[in-house]
Amino acid sequence: MTDSILGFLDKHRTIAAPGFNRWLVPPAALAIHLCIGMAYGFSVFWLPLSKAVGIKEAVACAADIGFFQELFVTDCDWKIATLGWMYTLFFVFLGSSAALWGGWLEKVGPRKAAVVSTCCWCGGMLFSALGIYLHQFWMMLLGSGVIGGIGLGLGYISPVSTLIKWFPDRRGMATGMAIMGFGGGAMIGSPLATLLMKQFASATDVGVMPTFVVMALIYLVFMLTGALSYRIPAEDWQPKGWTPKVIAKNSMITQHHVDVKDVFKIKQFWLLWGVLCMNVSAGIGVIGMSSPMLQEVFGGKLIGLDKTYNELDKPQLAAIAAVAAGFTALLSLFNIGGRFFWASMSDKLGRKLTFITFFVLGCGLFISVPGSAQAGDKLLFVCAFCIILSMYGGGFATIPAYLADLFGTRMVGAIHGRLLTAWATAGILGPVIVNYMREYQLSIGIPREQAYNQTMLVLAGMLLIGLACNLLIKPVASKWFIDDSESPQASPELPIATTATKPITATSSTHPIWLLLAWSIVAIPLAWGIYKTLINAAKFFS
Repeated sequence: MTDSILGFLDKHRTIAAPGFNRWLVPPAALAIHLCIGMAYGFSVFWLPLSKAVGIKEAVACAADIGFFQELFVTDCDWKIATLGWMYTLFFVFLGSSAALWGGWLEKVGPRKAAVVSTCCWCGGMLFSALGIYLHQFWMMLLGSGVIGGIGLGLGYISPVSTLIKWFPDRRGMATGMAIMGFGGGAMIGSPLATLLMKQFASATDVGVMPTFVVMALIYLVFMLTGALSYRIPAEDWQPKGWTPKVIAKNSMITQHHVDVKDVFKIKQFWLLWGVLCMNVSAGIGVIGMSSPMLQEVFGGKLIGLDKTYNELDKPQLAAIAAVAAGFTALLSLFNIGGRFFWASMSDKLGRKLTFITFFVLGCGLFISVPGSAQAGDKLLFVCAFCIILSMYGGGFATIPAYLADLFGTRMVGAIHGRLLTAWATAGILGPVIVNYMREYQLSIGIPREQAYNQTMLVLAGMLLIGLACNLLIKPVASKWFIDDSESPQASPELPIATTATKPITATSSTHPIWLLLAWSIVAIPLAWGIYKTLINAAKFFS
């Protein structure tokens, strides 16, 4: 019985039959990414968890209790700064697990990897729920931070190579659809978590523990549905009516393949690592400080008062905080929209030119921010950051297609996994630069409204470094490509196509009702999340 269940997850069992509609694969990827994308929204739990013992007011720990003692104490509340370590662990383990097990994923296929991701992400949430019940923070770090972070890494890269193989004609658009879901996960999960916590809250419970349990069970159903729906094309499949373009010798797009074990030796990989790290560092630094930055820069001007942030009273501070929440919601919409828009545009512009656009335009926008802030031009300030965040999301969605262009499609999932160590690095580098530069500026007496000016210039400089890395990228040397006639490295379970093999083209025998149902399962919750986000974003304009 167990063997038959595990056998169902084998890679050769996921090969699609002729007539399978490739448009059924993106909803499967979205079902997983919309769940694990809640990692971006975990901050919704910080405030109630900081009062898990006191309920109404936080019970402060004794002054002599440090971070390590805080992992085990049961009679006082966790600080929000302590809870933030879960967020850090998410992205550190996302990058490291994707790098470690990306090769394994290519070997076993996306279905088995996605099932493991589901068990880690949902199991981690359930273990964290037990940690909340016992008030043991180490259990939350292990559950959601470590085990959940591993689930994040495997879930994030599981659809990448699959979608690229199904959409050789639209690589950017295909990966953009899936990675758009990761950006949209918090748009669904955050309001859902808020509703559940209100439902479960009582005089003796802040409601987070049962919320974790319910969300883990919901995610279990969605992620398993997506995982078991994965199909991969036969090695010699190609879209109906599509013929590969003739590739010039010096083209940035190759028809050959690089083995994942060699990528660390290839300079193009490290240049792309720098491209992703710089783009993400600049964007993620802004995301972490978007709300306080808007409040401190514009102060009372957000609600029509000619006062600085320090001159506002508590009701006025609450009013500008609501406006800033709308700004944050607006940024999340551009983040998710940019993933699909820019990745799709890269199919027409090319990946290199798309990233040139990111870095040149982004650098100009960062440089313009201090001027628009000094002039009190809220519209220009907000527009600049909306475009920056669209390119931040667009970078995530475009990079897998860039990898496939340079290194081939056969092991792109594993290579993508190793490249995500750049994200883990940026997850530390970006917030540290923004936060510590702000603290330094304030410590030397710079007014709050000017505390971010130098930071914007530093972030612009980081984008220039990314631009230099991108401009240096050239086609991969032929010595790095796998010789298919001698070393079919990809997957022993699958036949390797040869030039004599007649391609299997797509047919359209899948019934439209299945297509409609598959897309409805992911479109309905995504639409609900966008609706909730638009309501919050409206606060910015009211």
